[in-house]
Amino acid sequence: MTSQMNPLAVLRPLAALICLGAVSATGPQQITLQIVDPAGLPLRDAVVEIAPPPGAVQAFAFPQRLAMAQRNQQFVPGTLLVAKGANVAFPNLDNVRHSIYSFSKPARFRIELYGQDQTRSQRFEVAGTVALGCNIHDQMRGYIRVVSTPFAATTDLNGYGKLSGLGPGTYQITVWHPRLRGPDSEMHLTLKVAGTSPNRITVPVR
Repeated sequence: MTSQMNPLAVLRPLAALICLGAVSATGPQQITLQIVDPAGLPLRDAVVEIAPPPGAVQAFAFPQRLAMAQRNQQFVPGTLLVAKGANVAFPNLDNVRHSIYSFSKPARFRIELYGQDQTRSQRFEVAGTVALGCNIHDQMRGYIRVVSTPFAATTDLNGYGKLSGLGPGTYQITVWHPRLRGPDSEMHLTLKVAGTSPNRITVPVR
């Protein structure tokens, strides 16, 4: 039987072992993780990723629409998870013009001004985090997390993310959030998959 870790413990990057459940499993399953901050509050829009075995990844895509809209002078959603090589649409749903840009290493680009009900697109070929801004509205901030693994999810309002298709074993997991304290706003952990019980991960955020 695998014991559960203290849900209030803050896991240190590169040095934590997460034990998921006490029920053994023999085939692929769905793993549920809850990401919370040091106060125990759910952390929305965190991205959890598990690297696949070498050579195991075929072409894949995530079910959500590949679009980062501008609405009420905000990026919607605030964080978008996409597969490497994805083409992302940027529909403008505001009655003002926007000019989208990024200086991030995985994708440096600028989309010139365009207006209401118009759409532009950008392809993302390199895995990593792409921080977005608008040249006209400085308060606008958004993120595109580009991944090369199908075992990835964005957490919901309650901090939950679900990863499907994993069999028993030990995996390396990456947690990303723009407020997470660490290099590239990431935390790296070792994940032992032994069952289907949810597990809570506490991450240090500002």
